[in-house]
Amino acid sequence: MADKHRINFEPVDIEMEVGEDEYILDAAFRQGIHLMHGCREGRCSACKSFVLDGDIQMENYSTFACNEAETDEGMVLLCRSTAYSDCTIELLNFDEDELLGGVPIQDVRTRVAAIEPVTRDIVSLRLEPVEPAAYEFKPGQYSDLTIPGTEEHRSFSMATTQSTPGHVEFLIKKYPGGKFAGLLDDGISVGDEIALTGPYGSFTLKDGHVLPMVFIGGGAGMAPLLSLLRHMNETGNTRQVHFYYGARTPQDLFYLDEILELGKTLTDFTFVACLSESMDPPPVGAITVEEGNVTDVVSRREPDLARTEAYLCGPPPMVDAALELLESKNTPHDQIFYDKFTSPAFE
Repeated sequence: MADKHRINFEPVDIEMEVGEDEYILDAAFRQGIHLMHGCREGRCSACKSFVLDGDIQMENYSTFACNEAETDEGMVLLCRSTAYSDCTIELLNFDEDELLGGVPIQDVRTRVAAIEPVTRDIVSLRLEPVEPAAYEFKPGQYSDLTIPGTEEHRSFSMATTQSTPGHVEFLIKKYPGGKFAGLLDDGISVGDEIALTGPYGSFTLKDGHVLPMVFIGGGAGMAPLLSLLRHMNETGNTRQVHFYYGARTPQDLFYLDEILELGKTLTDFTFVACLSESMDPPPVGAITVEEGNVTDVVSRREPDLARTEAYLCGPPPMVDAALELLESKNTPHDQIFYDKFTSPAFE
């Protein structure tokens, strides 16, 4: 059995146990401690923390997420760090309300209920939890789905909410060579079982926050944003939402009728389709359409981004461009929310 050690987190004064056979972030999940995280693969910096005392080693991480100078100073990525002694760690990025109030990680056996294309390259995958019979998560979070026949997994955001705990929808973009997405055409069928683990991520609405919200999405990044909208509709949330969705052509837009219907319950809701390649034929209905990349449209239409909360989800290049835009507009980091997990197209 692996040796166990104690981790003390500052400045929140939380202690937990960790084994030498697990990463610190995984040990936190196991004990119901919801540390800030993103990719869980050592590629982003959401879980970056500072080692005040103790023996910690990191492996298999990107130097873009934690460079050599930072590691020399004592910075680590908790998703790729193992403790070999009792340690004291300073959390640099945390949400006090979430730390001990997160949803516990669950292993769920699910059955495929439906597989339906919604565009030429995005599929709606609906799963029914079998054991346990319901899956608990917060709107905006994501799950790991195991690739059938392997021990590998891929991460996908839920598009549904807790109003349907026995029915979970994922929106999945089909990438050439994608090991999971490639099975959606020929390999996964209704009735098949898929193992799910989650929920993960901090892409959630924060209780008590009142700032206007700007949603910036693209591709399958529609899923968590739609989950948030559905949740706001169900709970009577009246915060202002301006939703910008980037696509190439009108044929790449979907769920427009539902989005507009959900927006009717909000005090101030705008949906803008941002088309980068073609405006022809134009979308039918009361849809605002602008030409250009989604971040360019946001820059034109949102003069006061520093006084908003921004929620970003989409292809990594889009997220990076949105982060650069928000940085240039002096949007505080604690008003920006995103889960940047990679897809096979960007590995």
